[in-house]
Formats: sequence, structure tokens, C-alpha cells
Amino acid sequence: MESLLHMQWDDRFLLFLQENVRNDVLTPIMKFITHLGDKGIFWILLAVILLFFKKTRPLGIMAGIGLAFSVLINNVLIKPNVGRIRPYEVIQGLQLLIEKQHDPSFPSGHSGASFAAAVVFLVKGPKKLGIPAIIVAFLIAFSRLYVGVHYPTDVIAGIITGTFCAIIAMMIWKIVESKAPVKLANALGIEDKKS
Repeated sequence: MESLLHMQWDDRFLLFLQENVRNDVLTPIMKFITHLGDKGIFWILLAVILLFFKKTRPLGIMAGIGLAFSVLINNVLIKPNVGRIRPYEVIQGLQLLIEKQHDPSFPSGHSGASFAAAVVFLVKGPKKLGIPAIIVAFLIAFSRLYVGVHYPTDVIAGIITGTFCAIIAMMIWKIVESKAPVKLANALGIEDKKS
């Protein structure tokens, strides 16, 4: 599987970023942004905050479901079975800008988690939450390339799987909305559910 994923443009793109995009101003910003996505903490905290308010509770729940599926699909099922080696271990001359990662490269878990939550916020939330969320998700995904820990195909796969997880979460929520008894619906923040 590792050999199927190896594409020369993947390598060339990372070296292009290193030679033409990395600079002393952008590097600390990209390091900060990439660490926002560590273990999905930023997205988990945002989802938890949304749970405290009845009006936004459904968003928090959907984001939480999406994040859980992202961990399951990306980190439990795909990463260990593909076992792709990180680019900084393979590409000659590529300099790593953050600490070495301890799991396989494909797909990008940071990208997956970011899109699992951000797509929910974009589709189901208000624009003032959804648009900034999707921008942050794209920045986190790009930062993984910038710092040298992922190939472009890792990030693309993470965006796809994360979006898929968001869709699953929204589908599950639609079922919950229609089937939940009134008391549970009220606790979950589902509106217009009458006895």
C-alpha cells in the first residue's frame, strides 16, 4: 500500500513549499496553527462549549459524533493498516519544523478531525461560526504540509474522510431528531418537538 501512495509530485510539492513559501514570519504562525489541531483538542473544546447552550447543543453533538468517527476511521482503521512513513523520513533534504510524529502518515488525522467538525459547523451552523471554522480547518490542513509532517495526498485524504465523517454525523443527527422522544429531544436541544 505504501508503494501505491508514493507519487513524485507529493515529494516535489513539499520541497517547493520549503524552498519558496517557508519564511521567518510565516513559520511561527504555521507552527501555532498546526498545534491547534493536536489530538483534535481545539475542535473538541469548541464542541464542548457549544453543548452548554441549548440552541447550539445540536451542533456540539454533531461535531462530537463527527470527531469520534474521524478518530475511528483515520487513526484506528486506516493509519495502522496503510503504515505510510512520514515524508521527513523519506524525502532527502526536507527539514522538519516541529517534533517527530509517532504514528503513520496516511491520512492526516489533523485534517480529518478539522473537517469532521468544521463541515458540520459550515453546513448546520450560523455563517459567523461556519465560515471561520472552515478557514481554520484549511489552515490546519495546509500547516501539516508546511511543517513537513504530511504529504499532500495525506492531507487530501484527511479532508475527504473528515468531510465523510461530518456527513455521517449529520445523517445520524437527522435520525435522532425524528426518533427522539420529547424529553430526550428537549435535553438534546431539538426544537419543535412536541408531545
